[in-house]
Amino acid sequence: MKNYRKAALAIGLAAIAFSYLVGPTAAADPTGTWYTGDKDSQVRITNCGGALCGTLVWLKEPNDPATGRPKTDKNNADASKQSRPLIGVPIVLGMRPSGTPNQWTGSVYNASDGKTYTGSFTLTDANTAELKGCVLAVLCKSQTWTRAK
Repeated sequence: MKNYRKAALAIGLAAIAFSYLVGPTAAADPTGTWYTGDKDSQVRITNCGGALCGTLVWLKEPNDPATGRPKTDKNNADASKQSRPLIGVPIVLGMRPSGTPNQWTGSVYNASDGKTYTGSFTLTDANTAELKGCVLAVLCKSQTWTRAK
């Protein structure tokens, strides 16, 4: 019986020592360029003062078919922003760590309707994330984003 206890103690101590040598598991890095759910645009996620911010950096169709000119933020509720080019518009706004591993919460701007929603950005693995936007934390829509290579 003593040999089993000694073996269990040795295994336990080895596991503790190994965890100190390896260190804690680091959170995956959300920064980089991501394809949005429809793959028609890309958003670059950066660290902005300990939060995540994301800017629209690419559109599959950057020009408005009706005018031939670059698409603008025409649906923005703020009339002074409606003529700004869509590329360069902030989409992910000041998302901070939520307390859940690999998840950040904050605001999401939807250029399609010009509204800002509460939301979250959750890494599901190193190259896939879920972006969620909600109204009143009840009505939510999600998109799966994939990391651009």
